[in-house]
Amino acid sequence: MKKTGKKLKGLRWWVVALIAIATIINYIDRTSLSVLWPEIAKDLYPGHTADETKEIYALISIIFVFSYAFGQAIFGKIFDWVGTRMGFVLSIGVWSIATALHAFANGILSFGIFRAILGVSEAGNWPGATKGNAEWFPTKERALAQGIFNSGAAIGGIISIPLIATLSIYFSWKAIFIFIGLAGLLWLIPWWILVKSAPKDHPWITEEEREYILTGQKNEDFDGDGIEDQEYNPNTGELLGHKQSWGVILASAAIDPIWWLFVFWIPIYLNEVFAMDVKSMALYGWVPYAGAMVGAYYGGILARNKLKKGWNVDKTRKMVITLGCLIMLPALLAMANPLGIETAVISFLNSIGAVDMSITDMQNPGATTAVILMAVILFGFQAAIGNVQTLPSDLFSGKTVGSLAGFSGMAAKLTAAGLTYLVPWLTSGGNYTPAFVIGATLSLLTLASVWIFIPKVKPVTRKE
Repeated sequence: MKKTGKKLKGLRWWVVALIAIATIINYIDRTSLSVLWPEIAKDLYPGHTADETKEIYALISIIFVFSYAFGQAIFGKIFDWVGTRMGFVLSIGVWSIATALHAFANGILSFGIFRAILGVSEAGNWPGATKGNAEWFPTKERALAQGIFNSGAAIGGIISIPLIATLSIYFSWKAIFIFIGLAGLLWLIPWWILVKSAPKDHPWITEEEREYILTGQKNEDFDGDGIEDQEYNPNTGELLGHKQSWGVILASAAIDPIWWLFVFWIPIYLNEVFAMDVKSMALYGWVPYAGAMVGAYYGGILARNKLKKGWNVDKTRKMVITLGCLIMLPALLAMANPLGIETAVISFLNSIGAVDMSITDMQNPGATTAVILMAVILFGFQAAIGNVQTLPSDLFSGKTVGSLAGFSGMAAKLTAAGLTYLVPWLTSGGNYTPAFVIGATLSLLTLASVWIFIPKVKPVTRKE
């Protein structure tokens, strides 16, 4: 039945923009603790050493990640049950309140409780984004839409460090948590007004856009023999019986800890290795996330362009994921000695007469090279992860998409928690090389998971 009344052209792009803004808020909320931790540690643990406060921070972060893993498992189902609209209301509403409650934390127990609530509720953002992507975008635009979602994480990282550093000049860390919690509650207003239903029944969508979305969701690579197979929605047991599902789960479990290694530890790393305070971090800490933002757009646009040129989904997804992982690999290994690389570069420039300086002339020697390498790593990560996260909607349809996204997200957070637990031990005394070597290994495992367990990226049938 044709819908009449007010119409909004390009409605799907308004929806993806709102989800990207939610993701920005999500990352400001979660990054705030790591940025403010040096100040919090001075306030709450004045007699502790750097390694001791790092262990406390790691414990609180592990609580968050385990809670996040649990949240991704249940929120995949929640979004399947209540839909994308109400699922986001529940997720961002609760996480915003949890963020504000951090202002009342005074130790490991209270921080742990509030981070647990934050972790469970923030986890809904990603199954929700994946489900929203599957609902609102045709197959050929999904990688770009996922890149826009993921760029929200990068923008949140870019904004959060200088924003929180600036706020810390005028406000206490407790007040800052309240301010950023309120931002999430304000987001609920436009979301509730704009996202009234899925494209099929939305009263504001144009008929042209509705038709474009719904017809474009029929995967061109599908080669089944009937509508029954095309709409195959396995139960949980059947879903986990497909090796393709395990390819998505294992790839997510391998690649995700690389992101969390930097999200949790960039401010701590800069503080411990280069003796930066919160205000100094504002000059350096945003650079890695700038690389991530560019990578998110690049991965999405590259995939879209290849599909437009006639590449199939299988070739496109695997090419972009492989490219992203191969970009990360050497940069992660180079993070073992950013000072040595910077010294070698300056020596070379001196030898050809391009500059006349020494490493001692640099402010925070090695820091510039370190954040540039991080930017390269997160560029590669975001280029790859956007295509990894579209795999559930490439392989399955309907309610199964949210469920598989939830399972893969849970696995990813469990491995991220494991690496987070190891970081204080791996980096004892300020040597972060072992952590970066593990990151390089994980990039290779991501490639193996995709290529071995997903022979071809196409809709799965009952027979497979």
